[in-house]
Amino acid sequence: MKARVKWIEGAAMLGEAGSGHAVVMDGPPELGGRNIGVRPMEMLLMGLGGCTQFDVLLILSKARQAVTDCVVELTAERAETDPKVFTAIHVHFILTGRGLDPQRVERAIKLSAEKYCSASIMLGATATVTHDFEIRDRDAALASVEPER
Repeated sequence: MKARVKWIEGAAMLGEAGSGHAVVMDGPPELGGRNIGVRPMEMLLMGLGGCTQFDVLLILSKARQAVTDCVVELTAERAETDPKVFTAIHVHFILTGRGLDPQRVERAIKLSAEKYCSASIMLGATATVTHDFEIRDRDAALASVEPER
């Protein structure tokens, strides 16, 4: 895997992945940034969310769980002194589907956290990483939406 980060100006950078995709990163205005992109540490946190979400959805699809939506909300705390590493990360899954089995969801999240998610395991070397989830029934959610008039 390769990546390249090119300085633009101030605290702005253009990150280019080996896959050919690019993303703008920037620092806060008080450190010379213009707030035109995500912070590099935010990228790490989002990477963790994407990595674990991919694993969980793959595991649940193999278990024939009918997931129709998945959102991963992450919160993190950082050390107060340099290096300001993540010290605590909480990963909250919101899964929507038909008849999702809570035990299968819990197992998928555990497998991702302990075996498959490289980002979670790597960040877990410096941070306490916790997980929880909620399941929303797709049919109940659709029934609660009023039809347009």
